[in-house]
Amino acid sequence: MRALRILLIVVVILGGLFVLADRLAVGFAEDEAAGKLQASENLAAAPDVSIKGFPFLTQVVSGSLDDVEVGIKDYEAATGADGRTIRIDDLTANMKGVEFSGDYSSATAATATGTASVTYAELLKTAKSEPTQVAPGVTANVVGLSDGGNGKIKVAVEATVLGTRMPNPVYVLSTVTAQGDSVRVQADTLPSFGGVDIAESRVRAITDFEQKIDGLPGGIQLDKVQAAKDGVEITVKGSNVRLAG
Repeated sequence: MRALRILLIVVVILGGLFVLADRLAVGFAEDEAAGKLQASENLAAAPDVSIKGFPFLTQVVSGSLDDVEVGIKDYEAATGADGRTIRIDDLTANMKGVEFSGDYSSATAATATGTASVTYAELLKTAKSEPTQVAPGVTANVVGLSDGGNGKIKVAVEATVLGTRMPNPVYVLSTVTAQGDSVRVQADTLPSFGGVDIAESRVRAITDFEQKIDGLPGGIQLDKVQAAKDGVEITVKGSNVRLAG
């Protein structure tokens, strides 16, 4: 019995040492991966990298990680227009089947899914904020975006008719969709400006707009978008997503 107790104690100690070594190793790997991703994506701050699954060391031996979560607080995505960017908030991506090199200089995920958001203030930069003529004597421009409820965006349009600014903005509910690499906002119904008859195409040139979001980390792409309380919620996905290298 004494020998069995000693054996059990040894097993417990070795098991504890293995768990400690495993957690130290995963912490080092997360820091290395975060540094590589920060450098490759030119991020202002290191992202949060969390390697899931236990034990980590057996995954290292196989050269593949089952599940890696990456979180980027603020990401400046390209818009494809004059070098301008749009800020993506709270980008979180879950990477599956991550193959990596021994020094973590390169890593590629078989698949990735994730979420992010764009504030209404950020998306408003895309709309025509300067007064634009939509008919003789009538100018209009978008002055605000907000949650319209039921997955809609409420678009506030300000108009000036024959030199007189309308006392209150005109509000329209709009549908937001993902079209390729762009977020598209399209009015469900068209506003009326002082009873003036205006061609639909001229009005939609003001109310409808789209924002291209290009160059997301690792080559992930837009999948779905939906209006929410504080902005547009985005779903992203990708395959053969490059984390580093």
